[in-house]
Amino acid sequence: MNKVKVLIVDDSSVIRSIIKEVLSNEADIEVVGEAKDPYVARDLIKKLNPDVLTLDVEMPKMDGITFLANLMRLRPMPVLMLSTLTTKGAEVTLKALELGAIDFIAKPSFQELLSTKDSFQEVLITKIKQAANINHKTRLSSKVSGEQLAFSGCARRNYLVAIGASTGGTEAIKDVLTRLPENGPPIVITLHIPKVFSTQFAARMNKNCNMNVQEAKHGQKIKEGNVYIAPGDMHLKVESKMGNLFCVLDDSEEVNRHKPAVDVLFNSLIPIAENTQAILLTGMGQDGAKGLLNLKDNKAMTTIQTEATSLVWGMPGAAFKLNAHVKQTHLSDIASELLSYALLDKAEMKEFKNEN
Repeated sequence: MNKVKVLIVDDSSVIRSIIKEVLSNEADIEVVGEAKDPYVARDLIKKLNPDVLTLDVEMPKMDGITFLANLMRLRPMPVLMLSTLTTKGAEVTLKALELGAIDFIAKPSFQELLSTKDSFQEVLITKIKQAANINHKTRLSSKVSGEQLAFSGCARRNYLVAIGASTGGTEAIKDVLTRLPENGPPIVITLHIPKVFSTQFAARMNKNCNMNVQEAKHGQKIKEGNVYIAPGDMHLKVESKMGNLFCVLDDSEEVNRHKPAVDVLFNSLIPIAENTQAILLTGMGQDGAKGLLNLKDNKAMTTIQTEATSLVWGMPGAAFKLNAHVKQTHLSDIASELLSYALLDKAEMKEFKNEN
């Protein structure tokens, strides 16, 4: 079995040595080189032909974003960003994902690494191996701009769409949301993303979408034309009371090693399952699969993203194995199907699910 060849690009010799040490004992990974700036990296990519790049955002001579944009244009390859957990770091990282970076990992300080080295090592190794298995050229060439869709309104009161995603989720969610009209059905979203990133992602989506996109707040009433994204450090649930739906933020323990967790969101929707459409998009792991099955068993409409259009088919793939889905849908068709299903009344819903 061939080893995954990794090139580390970071201006900090300390960070480079830490990453190299973390990866040195992994039998399936080989660090083939280190670069202190993009110009050195450019020459080493040609010479060493790495499978995966770890890339710092802030570097001398040329910033990581400029380098990434050039790299994706001239020699597309899997890139894992090292990002600081700051507002600026979040904004730059989201831009990197938009340009074609596979994923990101929080860049630890030396002090943080002393207490979290094992968890950093596990996450880094997992994400590097995952990145190496992605057909990056196919992924970039399949990106399409979304057409704007029209919507005459939900056929049922308190109809709700719930979306779960992880790796690749920022761009997949963007693909869905940017197609929707301003009066689209209410949507709640759980995405595996740190707190500062969820705040920036919601703001970024709000600028680019017709619907009103925001980070969910505890006790917030759910309304049509609005999208509610779980904060990156809280579980998001939905509660029905006095004939209305409300966002509930929960600061309890991680579920499936995540907080927020998709299963927490999906399982909270079981009491209103018949009026719910749940969608599981690209992501690493299995979070959301069991919750999706629970919703399907309670007569919800359940959809998974197709393997061909998923950056990582971990979460939707796990749901597929459980037969938790009513439909598998190409990413570019999810927005239109979401709206079409929201137009059906209860009798039409039942007939639709029987046909599928």
